[in-house]
Amino acid sequence: MVEAPSPLPHQNDTYEFCIILPPRINSAGIWENLAYPSTMLTYSLPLLEMQIVMIFVSSHLIYAILKPLGITLFASQIIAGLILGPPIMGKLNAFRNIFYRRELGVEMIDAVSVFGFTLFIFLTGVKMDVKMAFNSTKKSVVIGIISLLSPIVVGIVLHKTFNEHKRMNDVIKTERIVGTLIESTTSFSVIACVLTELKIINSELGRLALSSASVGDLSTLFLVHIISLSQDWATSPLLALQRVLVAFLFITVLFFVFRPMMFWIIKKTPEGEPIEEVYIVAILMVAIGCAIFTHWTQQAPLIGAFLFGLAVPDGPPLGSTLINKFECFVNGIFLAVYITASAMRVNPRKMVSNPPRVKFSIISFFLTFLAKFISCFIASFVSFMPFRDSLAFGLIMSSKGVVELAYFSTFRDNWVISEATFSVAVFAILVNATVIPLLVRFLYDPVSRKYAGYKRRNLMHLKPDAELRVLACIHWPENVSAMIDLLDLTCPMTESPSVIYALHLIELMARDSPVFIAHHKHETNTNVGGSFEDILAFYQYEQNNWGLVTVNAFTAISPPKLMHEDICTMALDKQTSFIILPFHRKWSVNGSVEAENNVVRNVNCSVLDRSPCSVGILIDRGGRRKPMKSSSYSVGILFLGGKDDREALTLAKRMARDPRVKLTVIRLIAYQDRRDVLDWDTIMDIEILKDVKQNNGVLGNDCDIMYVEQVSDSGSQTAKIIRSVADYYDLIIVGRRYGVESIQSMGLSEWSEFPELGIVGDLFASTDLDSRVSVLVVQQQHYIAESRH
Repeated sequence: MVEAPSPLPHQNDTYEFCIILPPRINSAGIWENLAYPSTMLTYSLPLLEMQIVMIFVSSHLIYAILKPLGITLFASQIIAGLILGPPIMGKLNAFRNIFYRRELGVEMIDAVSVFGFTLFIFLTGVKMDVKMAFNSTKKSVVIGIISLLSPIVVGIVLHKTFNEHKRMNDVIKTERIVGTLIESTTSFSVIACVLTELKIINSELGRLALSSASVGDLSTLFLVHIISLSQDWATSPLLALQRVLVAFLFITVLFFVFRPMMFWIIKKTPEGEPIEEVYIVAILMVAIGCAIFTHWTQQAPLIGAFLFGLAVPDGPPLGSTLINKFECFVNGIFLAVYITASAMRVNPRKMVSNPPRVKFSIISFFLTFLAKFISCFIASFVSFMPFRDSLAFGLIMSSKGVVELAYFSTFRDNWVISEATFSVAVFAILVNATVIPLLVRFLYDPVSRKYAGYKRRNLMHLKPDAELRVLACIHWPENVSAMIDLLDLTCPMTESPSVIYALHLIELMARDSPVFIAHHKHETNTNVGGSFEDILAFYQYEQNNWGLVTVNAFTAISPPKLMHEDICTMALDKQTSFIILPFHRKWSVNGSVEAENNVVRNVNCSVLDRSPCSVGILIDRGGRRKPMKSSSYSVGILFLGGKDDREALTLAKRMARDPRVKLTVIRLIAYQDRRDVLDWDTIMDIEILKDVKQNNGVLGNDCDIMYVEQVSDSGSQTAKIIRSVADYYDLIIVGRRYGVESIQSMGLSEWSEFPELGIVGDLFASTDLDSRVSVLVVQQQHYIAESRH
């Protein structure tokens, strides 16, 4: 038997190996041979498990160390592969016995990683919205096509320049063409991963990048098939026609047979119920079968799995079920193994032994990257995107990731590209994946710039005859009725109408790309399940108040951690003065807490921190609901002082213009506050309360306002007052007063359960309060930028 080559045997020579039949799979563990416990690694299953554990531990250990520096998980996995490869850890005998055994080599870990990557590509297809590419704006289409063609043109020029009129080896020529095509690709999944890592996937820049990437991805797929078809046509026209026919039939079966069957599965499943396991397993088996079929037709197996993933209806219930069941395991285990195992194939010795190829590869990778970056930068900049944002956009569109690594790894295995070129490509991808996220974070920071309020957008500074612009957010159908009742209380008038922007927020599930839908008043349906009925109620409210209220409805489907971006962006773009958010608790009919949603709570907290205008959180405890045109509606406001309470009182005054509303202003004062010690806040409080105290018709002759003062010298007294007045009103308005200390609230902060409501608001939302009153907690706009720099 000839000795096996080291460490990664992918040569074209012939070697002889001794193979034990039947294969040794399961071992008895260390008890089989206590003198030599490593004997268990001669069995394939323990060896595979050991390899996976070492890859997982090493990659995540490196990521834990490098994460504070801004290094991504993908880059950390490549670094782990380089460390575990032959140049470093591969020199240790103990380590070689795990990854480079002569009997098994790396074939086993390679097979597992490729299988896992096939599942990853299938799930990528499931999450990709094909309609995005076909419904893209003109700007997205132009950028997507330019990002593909510009590197190809540069690669062709570079190829001609380095040819130098010499006869070139066909192998080298093919290698250069393949390398240029791979560097020209713009992978949708890679761009989505980068945007998710940077937490800007639903920003304006992120949406443009995803739309352009989807166009570029499909254009690349089309271009590759055209090139492959032209080569087949030059060899055998009959073979080319045969492959075209097979591909056409395959796509037809996917989208006109399998896709309707999956819609039938969705229709058969009752709403709210999970998809049956038998269907999930069958879909997964079909995905693997599609990969086998395309491999049998001499196409890449990944294409079959990807196309079938595109045929799967995205979103809930089917697409989301597939993602929830398989994504964690595939991305957490299989994908990590694939990336690390691919990087382990890097051989620096080959780079040193072949300088001409290495030199051309380095120049080619750099110039094609530069071509893609500059073309995307110019295309976005001439579209009136800011300079820094255009730079960040060009960098994002030039990102490389696991898809490009997979291309290079596949062509390396097939000896289309050399080991030297492959090694350079892995290092180039590593540099790209390391540097670009750091530069984008430096160039593009939407939180610090985007929501900086240069104008005061609150209720206090709104002119009396100005229209009131309100952004009403809803998550569930239960939010709609309470939200419309509150909007009706704002008393829209001919001289001061209301413009309502209704935003339905839906959690992004089983999709890579966020969706933003602007509804039309006369549409009869919507593609987003459950959204149309919620929006229709707001249009009905507009019809009932024709000429006084204008409604514009939208639906935003985005990741839970980034929902606040949609809210704040719309508030900024529409120049709203007030945002209304539903509280995250849902009360049942009998007054008990029915459900809590921490996603909604986190969204509310993020909006409070970043909002470009004033915010109100509506706590609907399912109390006595009155029709919008009822004869009377009792509103109370608890006033302790401060800017949030002044904002709440301004809203209450607006409500008091409605003849149906009876407003009671309860001012809590401490005994020592009766002294003549005044500060600026107190002066402003006195001024805004003046017309309420006098009730001299300034607010309108029909206003029914009562002013009451109560003394409270401790938090316990305030709590008693709250319990005593809660049942007398249909709605109570309070200021958030977060972080404001006063005698009236002394000691209550220690018992506060929801800081986002403030101390007083938290008391009204407490389960200890036996009341069904609705509460609105108001926070005045607090983020005013001092300059435009």
